[in-house]
Amino acid sequence: MSRDRAIAHAERYFDEGGFFADLARRVAIATESQNPERGPELSRYLAGEMQPSFERLGFHCRIYDNPAGGYGPFLIAERIEDPGLVTVLSYGHGDVIRGQEQSWRAGLDPWKLAREGDRLYGRGTADNKGQHSINLAAMAAAIVARGKLGFNLKVLIETGEEVGSPGLKDFCIKNKNLLKADVLIASDGPRLQPGQPTIFLGSRGALNMDLVIDLREGGHHSGNWGGLLANPGVILAHALAGITGPKGEIEVKEWRPDSLTPSVREALAGLEVDGGTDGPKVDPDWGEPDLTPAERVFGWSSFEVLAFTCGNPDKPVNAIPPRASAHCQLRYVVGVDPADIVPALQRHFAATGFPMVKVTAAREGFFPATRLDPRHPWVVWVRNSLEKTSHQPTAILPNLGGSLPNDVFADDLGLPTVWIPHSYASCSQHAPNEHMLAPVARDALRLMAGLMWDLGEAGTPR
Repeated sequence: MSRDRAIAHAERYFDEGGFFADLARRVAIATESQNPERGPELSRYLAGEMQPSFERLGFHCRIYDNPAGGYGPFLIAERIEDPGLVTVLSYGHGDVIRGQEQSWRAGLDPWKLAREGDRLYGRGTADNKGQHSINLAAMAAAIVARGKLGFNLKVLIETGEEVGSPGLKDFCIKNKNLLKADVLIASDGPRLQPGQPTIFLGSRGALNMDLVIDLREGGHHSGNWGGLLANPGVILAHALAGITGPKGEIEVKEWRPDSLTPSVREALAGLEVDGGTDGPKVDPDWGEPDLTPAERVFGWSSFEVLAFTCGNPDKPVNAIPPRASAHCQLRYVVGVDPADIVPALQRHFAATGFPMVKVTAAREGFFPATRLDPRHPWVVWVRNSLEKTSHQPTAILPNLGGSLPNDVFADDLGLPTVWIPHSYASCSQHAPNEHMLAPVARDALRLMAGLMWDLGEAGTPR
């Protein structure tokens, strides 16, 4: 009975093909939450795959309907060994984005796990089936080594994260007592660098918005009316250019967080953003000046133009278009008021001479911004556990650059939240050829097996 035995069990599970077999079975279930026809697959993933997997480890499971109606269900698996022990809540999502079958490279199928060199290809390998499969296997390794977990564990698996987690907030509030715990420890998103264990403590918020200029009915001949009629595309281009400086620095003052706190700066000091050999390279002179790349993506807001339409881009005609629109996004951190994002931009346009641009939120926004203090006792404890196994420094990110429903756990359930990602930034998670790196998966199994063992030892924060 030892920590080393738990880690060795996790290594054998990977080396002897157990991880590949389990993940292949899960990838084969086409849980596309964006496809209404895949509702039965969402239920099958929970009832036919995950519930039996947890029950084999002594968990009590129950599947719940989504209170939002028309969306995928939830699974709660729990193993309560002693009410007096520390209780951990974990999370994963079984849904994936659309398979995009026709766009994958020849020889690859999104619903068939394939290994090529160090890559495990398949939809959901990185986001999120591979990640919660690693954590499930680590639980098994700890139980084999100790004969029990030595702590209480509750796991929530949802099936709607890729469509904005509808119903998750209401479900968790309604079942707050059932989900009561001391800490959330879960896995999603990418590591800072493929070979470096990483912790993130929240996520940036995201709000999508539509910017529209609608000047008149119908287009008018550019020869007869050029120079006489205002062009909405030109106006919108100038309006967009005033949202940021020429290198992307944000000019809307309400979108700029007050400052980076000392603990955030300390956590991000010296960290390098690296998407791996196939990832893009950081543009060093893009974004907020006087901030490092890590501070820009993990400690600051960023504005992106995702689409710009004027006229008919596929079949342009010689006419001044009546309308122009842009679909944009603000990723924001704690310190920016989400309720004031759209009004602030509308005020900015009015003040800079573009009151004709109408701004509307495209939807509610993915998720609000959250962040746990990097000096929190649970952060220190998890970092120490990971470093005991990895023998290298752990990157600690105050929040993920992307977005996920961490606000439900941090704000509604009141938990400290610690995320340990098992993917990397160039995994193509929302694109064709999604993959997980085999060396990262094996390393993550070792780290999480050690962590699961340590949670059963004395000295965890309460």
